[in-house]
Amino acid sequence: MDKLIGSAKKEALVEMVKLAQKRGMVGSKGGWKEFLKVYDKKFGASLSDPSRRPVDSLVAFLKTFEQVDDLKFFKKVLQCHRNRDEVEQLKKTSPKDETAEQRLVRLTLEHPLYPIDYSFPSHEEEWMVIKHKKKSKSPMSNEMIAIDCEMVLCEDGTEALVKVCAVDRNLEVKLDKVVHPKKEIADYRTDITGISAKDLDGVTHTLKDVQKSLKKILSHGAILVGHSLSNDLQALKLDYSRVVDTSYVFKYANGLMYKKPSLSWLCKALLGYELREQGNPHNCLDDACTAMKLVTARLEGRINDVIDEEVRESDVAKLLVHRIPNNVLSKDLSSILHGEFTIEVKMGKKVRNTYSAFAIFKDQQEAIKAFDKLEGSLEKDSCGRLQKLVKFELDSGISGTLCVCKIFHEISDQLTKKRPAEDENTLGISKKLKTDEILKQLEDCQQCEAYLKEIERLQTEINKRDEEISSLNKIVAVLTRKQGL
Repeated sequence: MDKLIGSAKKEALVEMVKLAQKRGMVGSKGGWKEFLKVYDKKFGASLSDPSRRPVDSLVAFLKTFEQVDDLKFFKKVLQCHRNRDEVEQLKKTSPKDETAEQRLVRLTLEHPLYPIDYSFPSHEEEWMVIKHKKKSKSPMSNEMIAIDCEMVLCEDGTEALVKVCAVDRNLEVKLDKVVHPKKEIADYRTDITGISAKDLDGVTHTLKDVQKSLKKILSHGAILVGHSLSNDLQALKLDYSRVVDTSYVFKYANGLMYKKPSLSWLCKALLGYELREQGNPHNCLDDACTAMKLVTARLEGRINDVIDEEVRESDVAKLLVHRIPNNVLSKDLSSILHGEFTIEVKMGKKVRNTYSAFAIFKDQQEAIKAFDKLEGSLEKDSCGRLQKLVKFELDSGISGTLCVCKIFHEISDQLTKKRPAEDENTLGISKKLKTDEILKQLEDCQQCEAYLKEIERLQTEINKRDEEISSLNKIVAVLTRKQGL
């Protein structure tokens, strides 16, 4: 571990500690907060934000990890940061050589969620790592391949690849395969994947076959394009660093970096058509083509990378249920949560043998009522939303814990939720104080949003000026050469 973190920058160390927290990783002195209680007698865990801790504290905590798998995982996090540094160094040393395609790769690598989403356990069995040869010119290729995958839930609680599609820049199909997971399947998720048991009859194509095909396609350093591409790479068990993630490149106008727009919304807001009719399953090929269309339209200057925030009425009627143990089926959630709701399982990467799902109610009031009836410790998640840590025991004998989180913001709750009964003498004062507090929060939010929009506008202007200057420099260079002749 000393060699691993010896030369790491603070931002990389902070990311490693945050990921350890997110994944529930425990060293010889416990998790991050348990470690702080012993390490720092003065402040303890009261100052738990890793970014506000000195490097010595971060290093001391990371040194408590000795398991091989933990060390390999931290090594992958550092590799993500090195990927960023290499691209940034290329930009500094050869600014004129950075193409528009390479700029999108850099924007993906620079996104704050990149080290979290793309720190794959590629040291594990069945994973394939595609590396670039440093002396080769292939990493500078501007060739692009867009992919999309569908996954099923297996009996052992893992997700497995069941379909993959890939298209090139001209939307020509390079790969379109149904894949046999070679495992017992618990849920085909047909309403999402469009795949049923009969679709796998006679299918012999395996994950290994897909990996070989993609390795051949990417052998010349092509850029891999996709929406929330880390989920697809996780399903493919493929570690590849030259990527463009459209959920990173395109962002909301309010500047919320940690909230990703959906592919359907990008298609509607930027390309001008509905990706799929509501209720229809995903179409792997359509999704890959849409991701490529978004990137090519951005490269050609036909669309901007800033969009208005998607407002969906259904979002306020949802509760996010996460850290669900794999041995708990989605139908079992009906005996844990209160009220009438449907379940929508979140596809993609899991954390420590758990998965996530949305509980969708008929309206926000029903969602609030169900949340309030839950028994569990109340806290806030990393986005400031209220969540409860809920203990459960099923009729089958399975027991454990999971988290239930409000999708809607706490301020929204204060404005819509009924007030509890209060003493008549204090009601007027209390009501005024609460109202003032809410108005102050709303005012602060509006000011911040205005500042963020202005920053975004200025950044867009700067980018346009940079492009104009680059074009003028090229014209000057051409004229200079002609005069020399």
